Amino acid sequence: MERTNMADSRLPLEWIAASLRRERARTGLSLSELAKRAGIAKSTLSQLEAGGGNPSVETLWALGVALGVPFSALVEPPVPSVQVIRAGQGPTVASEKAEYAATLLSASPPGARRDIYHLRAEPGAVRESEPHIPGSVEHLIVSTGRLKAGPAGETVELGAGDYMTYRGDVPHLYEALAPGTTFVLVMQHM
Repeated sequence: MERTNMADSRLPLEWIAASLRRERARTGLSLSELAKRAGIAKSTLSQLEAGGGNPSVETLWALGVALGVPFSALVEPPVPSVQVIRAGQGPTVASEKAEYAATLLSASPPGARRDIYHLRAEPGAVRESEPHIPGSVEHLIVSTGRLKAGPAGETVELGAGDYMTYRGDVPHLYEALAPGTTFVLVMQHM
């Protein structure tokens, strides 16, 4: 049986260093206090935050526990400060009942409760949405075309540039009134 060279599968130390600095700043812990809570030497932590050393799973696990974050938060690649999703790209899911597709632009990160979608719809079948979790609010901005949207019995016709907000925890609908209708939807969950 061939042995795998474990050194070849190591994570870039810059990822770990950036994650440790980010999480330590988030918690407001000093270098000394975090090292003490994790049961590691302060010099070891300092070296890791500088992008050096050779951290073990046990060391990173102890740091994660001391920081109150999962192990994965310390080894995942850093998120770029600017993220771009080009038109026509991104994870898209189509409706079975209407000419309607939703592209997730931004999922709600931990601690925040909102999702952002870019949607496209064509005239024809109405997209009826069941109520979302209690306290949900939808914010909608039409980019192109015309759209009828809102809670059942309270729909409003909107054109390009129009904005509306309404409760998302009641039955609501979207209906394209012009070909090539697109809109941005922010779902806010209380």
